Amino acid sequence: MTSEVESARKTIYEKKGHIAYLTINYPEKANIMSNQVIQEMGEAYRDFWMDREMRVMILTAVGERHFSGGHHIQPPPPGMTVEDVRHERGDQVVWPAPGSVNGRKPSVDPHSGHDFPQIFKPVIAAVNGIAAGAGLYTLLTTADIRIACAEHGRFYYALLSNRGGIGSGPAPTRILKQLNYVNAMKFLLMDEPIDAQEAVRIGLINEAVPHDQLMTRAEEIAQRIASLPPVSVRFLKEFLIRAQDMTTDQAWHLQFMFHHMASIHSADSEDSTTAFLEKRGREITGGLRDCENHTHSELVDGHLPYDPYG
Repeated sequence: MTSEVESARKTIYEKKGHIAYLTINYPEKANIMSNQVIQEMGEAYRDFWMDREMRVMILTAVGERHFSGGHHIQPPPPGMTVEDVRHERGDQVVWPAPGSVNGRKPSVDPHSGHDFPQIFKPVIAAVNGIAAGAGLYTLLTTADIRIACAEHGRFYYALLSNRGGIGSGPAPTRILKQLNYVNAMKFLLMDEPIDAQEAVRIGLINEAVPHDQLMTRAEEIAQRIASLPPVSVRFLKEFLIRAQDMTTDQAWHLQFMFHHMASIHSADSEDSTTAFLEKRGREITGGLRDCENHTHSELVDGHLPYDPYG
């Protein structure tokens, strides 16, 4: 039977205005990603994506030592040996569960794990302490803007040093995509923790700020993003993610399509040109508009005419 301590929630999920807050609350265990934490994070991410009032998320953790120490590493279950566990995992590689991604249950994105989804809404990480193992690749996959505590922020691949492998999570994959070659190689092959200032230097995070300013700075960024048209922000983020592996021609084509999807479907685009020309502000609603009753431009030789409005 699960004890009361084990069943108590290990995350805090809150909504304030258009900002969602997901906080790992397991400081007595280094904010590790136990099965319970992973399940709760997945539920929060799904709610964040589905709630159209939520425009940006701040991801952080309780305490000053650990953002997350990674997954909960435990001995084999009673009656099983280490070899039994390895054999079971081998079976899962050959015969993964339906709908899983590399053996992991997805929450929002079918290409990423339950606790580190790729969400097409902005996520800001306020890194209060060390991010190691799964804590690191959660940042690399889910967080778009990363602000760290200058005093306590640390970043550690950890899987060579502590597990003797390269990891089934996507830390090396993401590092190779997000850092330049020499910084990626040094960070991964030396497998030593780096501090927040070094993380800024190599481009792993955006900023390092004093601990007492960490959430304030994250909220400043979140408020700015939340003030922008959320449908366009959502399409811009998806474009920036998907275009990374495209040629310039392919990427521009996708950008063109996403731009017009946002222009056609976002209610916030209706008044934008008039407001710009009249030099006045406008209310951002985040809603979608009904296009059935709108008139359409004449095509020129079968093509869209030059669009001076957008």
